[in-house]
Amino acid sequence: MQDDTLVVLAEYNTITEAEISKSMLDSAGIWSTIRNEYMSAIYPIGTMPAQLVVREDELEKARALLLYR
Repeated sequence: MQDDTLVVLAEYNTITEAEISKSMLDSAGIWSTIRNEYMSAIYPIGTMPAQLVVREDELEKARALLLYR
């Protein structure tokens, strides 16, 4: 059975930054989603960051991909 434990890969102050990173992961075949997407747009910057979340078993691969962007 596949491990579906979700972990936060990164936090962003803007939705645009989170969407760019999510797009890069999508292109590499890594599933991801953004938490707090709407809340981070409503509240002041830094109050509630958008969180990019991935499956725990893909964390290291996703981290390495975003490291070299």
